[in-house]
Amino acid sequence: MNRRKWIPLLFVITVMILAVALPAFAQEGADGEQSRVYGTFWSLLPPIIAIALALITKEVYSSLFIGIICGALLHANFNLLGAYNTMFTEGFISALADSWNVGILIFLVVLGTIVCLMNKAGGSAAYGEWAKEKIRSRKGAMLATFGLGILIFVDDYFNCLTVGNVMRPITDKHKISRAKLAYLVDATAAPICMIAPISSWAAAVVGVVEGYNGFELFIQAIPYNLYSLLTMAMIIIITLLGIEYGPMRKHEENAIYKGDLYTTPDRPYEGQDGEVSVGKGKVRDLVIPVLILIVLCILGMVYTGGILEGENIINAFANCDASLGLSLGSSLALIIVIIYFILRKVLTFNECMACFPEGFKAMVPAILILTFAWTLSGITGILGAKEFVSGIFAGSAAGLKMLLPAMVFAVAVGMSFATGTSWGTFGILLPIVVAMGLEGELLIISVSACLAGAVCGDHCSPISDTTIMSSTGAMSNHINHVETQLPYALTVAAVSFVGYILAGFIQSAWIVLPLSLVMIFGVLYIIKLSQGKKGSVSLTQ
Repeated sequence: MNRRKWIPLLFVITVMILAVALPAFAQEGADGEQSRVYGTFWSLLPPIIAIALALITKEVYSSLFIGIICGALLHANFNLLGAYNTMFTEGFISALADSWNVGILIFLVVLGTIVCLMNKAGGSAAYGEWAKEKIRSRKGAMLATFGLGILIFVDDYFNCLTVGNVMRPITDKHKISRAKLAYLVDATAAPICMIAPISSWAAAVVGVVEGYNGFELFIQAIPYNLYSLLTMAMIIIITLLGIEYGPMRKHEENAIYKGDLYTTPDRPYEGQDGEVSVGKGKVRDLVIPVLILIVLCILGMVYTGGILEGENIINAFANCDASLGLSLGSSLALIIVIIYFILRKVLTFNECMACFPEGFKAMVPAILILTFAWTLSGITGILGAKEFVSGIFAGSAAGLKMLLPAMVFAVAVGMSFATGTSWGTFGILLPIVVAMGLEGELLIISVSACLAGAVCGDHCSPISDTTIMSSTGAMSNHINHVETQLPYALTVAAVSFVGYILAGFIQSAWIVLPLSLVMIFGVLYIIKLSQGKKGSVSLTQ
């Protein structure tokens, strides 16, 4: 059946599911009465429906919107007027009124404008020509993308958009599919930020751990952060050995043999990235703006953390407002970049101004998806989904100390996947883990398992903002990115789960991490052997 024909059928199925729940919850109550599904399994239904519809239909906007409708109905106890009101007051308006979200949207538009400026000035084309000579293979292009992702470790949002936009012309020339580029971007965004002591993620973790030295605990947890470390190891292994499997293999084969970087008919960004002018630009007209952007975004983050008030750089990162910092830094960078291009005489003032609407237009798909995702996340939150998951976790995990790290990892994966937020996940679960009275190495392992699970679920979820931004940076169809990335992420998640079982008993990073690396290599090598000789060689050009 054509996927588009699935949409009305699945909508009917969704309505039927809600109809089953209707008799249990449909009672008229006073205005402001709490939802009768608050803190129950039903609170997870909206994101589950949205994710399932998105994966099946490949259409993300309607899937997220249906999930929002379901959540609003559940919150209003199936009062239609109340549900309609909830969709806007607690949903769209609340999401767009949030200062953090607005800061991210400003950063998106500013970055889109800077990319447009670099393209129009000819910097991107010049860098592409330079890289074409220096990077002569698909392996080299993929490893260069990975390397750039490792270097930009201060913030995952900044990482996703910068790496994708800088490396996209290079990966296109080496016939690397957009889905593969999106995976490389996503797999070096949140994972590297979660093991980098100076990053917005480290700051967020430090901020929710009470009763301990949060920064010291974060540093000690790095060797046990199996998902993040194994994800980066996996990129190196599959690149060097030419291993592709699942839907990604079809995308890569189409890119190599047919020159089709997209595979599917839906190409929301096609043509936007083709407007790269040769112009008067040199390589420095891409490198200098990117460096200006990086430096000023870092300065913007530590500024919001109080570095001018005497805080040291570690505390400044720990206390920073990443959203505000990125907005301040990127906006100042935009002004400086415009002045730079005008002084270089590669762009006129009018040409620079014309890049503002073009940059905004390029980010419209990401803005729409983020708005829907934030709205769904907000409605899921007021249904008590986090309380339901954390309640189950706190009630069942306390007596199984040796298996606790694996349980923490699994619960964090599920919660992060359903809500689309890793920060919200470890913000809820970390205080529970810390409050259990664990001591020594087991506490460190459990904290790391929580962080790794939050990253894993965020990495897999189609409603995660980092997943959305990775699609945007790579200019890939969002559902293509999710579908092709999922088998890779689940492979690492399975090995990580086994690793945390071992960690609960062995409690030594010197043993657990090497064993986990051997396991991921073994699993990938078995996959390579199962594919036979055909294909594996052709994908290693």
